[in-house]
Amino acid sequence: MSVTLRDVARAADVSIATASRALAGSPLINHTTQRHVVQVAAAIGYRTNTVARALKTKRSRLIGLTVHNLENASFRVLAATVQTRMQALGYQVILSISADDAAQESNILQTLVDHGVDGLIAVPTGANAAQLLAMEHAEIPVICAVRRVEGAGLESVLAADMDGAYAGTQHLLSLGHRRIGLIVGPSDTTSGKERLAGYKRAMQEAGLSVDPALVQPGRYAPETGIAAANMLLSMPERPTALFVANHESSVGVLRVVSERGLAVPDALSLLFYEDSPWFEWQRPAISVVDSGAVEMANLVVDRLMQRLGGVANSGREYRVGSRLVERASCKTPAAL
Repeated sequence: MSVTLRDVARAADVSIATASRALAGSPLINHTTQRHVVQVAAAIGYRTNTVARALKTKRSRLIGLTVHNLENASFRVLAATVQTRMQALGYQVILSISADDAAQESNILQTLVDHGVDGLIAVPTGANAAQLLAMEHAEIPVICAVRRVEGAGLESVLAADMDGAYAGTQHLLSLGHRRIGLIVGPSDTTSGKERLAGYKRAMQEAGLSVDPALVQPGRYAPETGIAAANMLLSMPERPTALFVANHESSVGVLRVVSERGLAVPDALSLLFYEDSPWFEWQRPAISVVDSGAVEMANLVVDRLMQRLGGVANSGREYRVGSRLVERASCKTPAAL
């Protein structure tokens, strides 16, 4: 015989109403009770009749999640954390890859609406504000992560990118570096704009003018790292440190450094943005500015659950702090 909601309530030692709310992810139930009920339900083999529940509640229990790619470590962490959290709350996640392409994102958003998602977590391209606002008006809560959509008034959870880039640049300056090459994302993205601003602020506070030739912006791809690193390392007076604040470019930078036979950190210091387990395994281990992807993902889920519980969109922007993780890839330049 199939396990019923009554069986779950009895096994968890809660009322049927509490069991129902806990399995539905209701904000009225505290996290401890919710986790307990979900674990008990899984242990005794309870399965929700999702079709019947959707007809009754007009909720699909589906959540859309759009990211640009899965090469970026922060996007992978976001996807894994969101899926784990949402599944524990009784939701299924539909993961879509936009490739940072506005037309592709537009098609994805329409498909998610057609499938009746209850909510959306989006790393947006920034080009489809009208569609995202239409979802909000259709009572499909939208939470933006990593990037904001300018002028749309959507709730957003972002990294403290300006502070992170400032701290990273200050770290290199404190070691004695003065010619610091910056490889960064496009200036029309939240992270690209803010990381460049943090770098400029630190340089200016140190009394240094910002040499435009040392700043290499580009799309989020390994090829950007290859082109930018070759450009910077071919300069007559090359930088003594590279701050790679474009995560996807990191692999390209490492390739160029290896091909040129440059010893890290003796000949060149390297500092990357957004952590990855592979950076710690690299030899020497790569110092990074960690953007707090796990904290960001958990806050995104918390905000979405609040919205699904009936809290109105405040248009508020939340920030998750970045932190410097010192490893072995940065040191005082040899000339000092």
